[in-house]
Amino acid sequence: MLAIAVFAALQPQIVKADDEPTQSRDVLDPGNGLDQSAAARSRTLPGLSCSARTPLIVVGFMGGHVHSDNLAHGEARLAHDLDDRYSGAVDARTFENRREHEALSTVLKLLDTSKDGHLSEIEKSSARIVIFGHSWGASETVHFARELNRRGIPVLLTVQVDSVRKTGQDDGNIPPNVLEAVNFYQTEGLLHGRRSIQAMDPGRTTILGSYESSYRKHAVSCAGYGWFARAFMRQHIEIENDRAVWNRIEELILAQSCASASALPVASSSGK
Repeated sequence: MLAIAVFAALQPQIVKADDEPTQSRDVLDPGNGLDQSAAARSRTLPGLSCSARTPLIVVGFMGGHVHSDNLAHGEARLAHDLDDRYSGAVDARTFENRREHEALSTVLKLLDTSKDGHLSEIEKSSARIVIFGHSWGASETVHFARELNRRGIPVLLTVQVDSVRKTGQDDGNIPPNVLEAVNFYQTEGLLHGRRSIQAMDPGRTTILGSYESSYRKHAVSCAGYGWFARAFMRQHIEIENDRAVWNRIEELILAQSCASASALPVASSSGK
């Protein structure tokens, strides 16, 4: 009981599902809005040809106090796989959710193609960035996008997986520099993410939807996690390890990149 009390004391305030508007949909519903999202529209978006583009910058934020190189977690595996399989088209990196300054320094350096230590308006407007995260990392995803907004830097896509709001942050309102945003969540565990997100400026940001997963009938392996997480946060880490969820996320990310469409993975059956 002492361990549970200590864990609860360390958690940030969680936005309860009952306090949010309901717009949940099954993550694998073939008729959901993701099929008409960036993946479908990317072929008609104007801009530079693939050969003239710089790599897509993908920033992932880990949940809890997890190290950025811990491949037992879905966030780290996705970034590792993207960087390994699509080198040249994608530059993917993960950071602890408390390492915002390190992530910001990395992104600014990557955008500074002139290497003069200053971002020109052209360098800012040419930015091609995707941000994703799980739990506290999902909260940091929105917070980081907001920091880029203050600097006039656009974001192509934000992805939140079972987002748990960190103290002092707002993970529900997507800033206007974000072109598209999507939210994945579950509601079955003691610890669960928010059901919905909204655009601060709907004229500039498209919310692709909020998609619910259920693990009552389809359990996901939590190998590599400690006993406490498996006992008290099981559904929260099941969605973190759900290959179907991450396959969808990978599709959305690759749609923003110059990676070959033929290389897109096929989502497996899972979820509600």
